[in-house]
Amino acid sequence: MIDRAAITVLWLREMKRFVRAKSRIIGALAMPLFFLGFLGMGFRRMAIPGMGDGVGYLQFLVPGILGMSLLFSSTFGGLSVLWDREFGFLKEIMVAPVSRVSIVLGRIAGGVTTSMIQVLLLFGISFLMGFRLRSLPMLLLALVFMILISVTFLGLGLVFASMMKDMQGFSIVMNFVIFPLFFLSGALYPLDNFPAWLRALSYLDPLTYGIDGIRAALIGYSSFSLVFNLVVMGCFALGMIFLGAFLFERSESV
Repeated sequence: MIDRAAITVLWLREMKRFVRAKSRIIGALAMPLFFLGFLGMGFRRMAIPGMGDGVGYLQFLVPGILGMSLLFSSTFGGLSVLWDREFGFLKEIMVAPVSRVSIVLGRIAGGVTTSMIQVLLLFGISFLMGFRLRSLPMLLLALVFMILISVTFLGLGLVFASMMKDMQGFSIVMNFVIFPLFFLSGALYPLDNFPAWLRALSYLDPLTYGIDGIRAALIGYSSFSLVFNLVVMGCFALGMIFLGAFLFERSESV
C-alpha cells in the first residue's frame, strides 16, 4: 500500500539536505559545464558525420549533456542509502509501519526533484552559449524524458546500494557502470558513427533512448521515433522502480 505521508516526509528530507549543501549544486554542474563549454564551443564549426543537415554540434550536444547530468546525479542518489545505513537512519525507516515501495518512491521523488533542479540550471546556461529550442511546447515533452531518465537511474542506484554496504566501494563500482552507459548512449556523437557491434550494445542502454527523446523534442533530430523512445523509457523506469523496491526490501538495515 502506498503511504503518501511517508513519501512526502522523505521527499522533504531530501530537499532540505539539497538546499543546505550548496556545494553539491556547484559540484554537480561543474563537469557537464566543462563538457558543454569545451566540446560545444570547440567543435561548433565542425561538420560531424551522421548529424543531419542544419544541426550544429552545440545543438546536438546540449541534450546529451543534459542526459549526462541526470545520469550522474541520479545514479549517485543511491549513495544516500548507504549514508543512512552508516548512521542508523535506515534502520529507523525500515522498522516504520510503511511499505518499502513508499520508502523507495519517497527517495526517488526527492532524487528526481534535486536532479531536475540541477539539469534545469544547466539547461538555462546552455542558452547563454547559443542553444536554441525548436519549439517551446515540445519542451514539456523533453521534461518528461528527463524525469524518466532520472527515475530510471535513481532506481539503478538503489539497486546497487541495496546490494552493497561500503560507500567507497559503491562509488568505484558505479564509475565502472555509468561511464560505459554515458559513452554508449550517443550523448557526444551520433549512433550511426558506431560500428555495428557497438551500436548493438548501445541499444541495451536506457540512456540512449532518453537522450534520443530529448533531442527529438528539443531540436527535431533523433535516431528513433518519439513514441518508441517514450515507451522504452517508460518501461525502463517502471522496471527499475520495482526492482529497486524488491532489493531494498530484502536488504539488511545494518
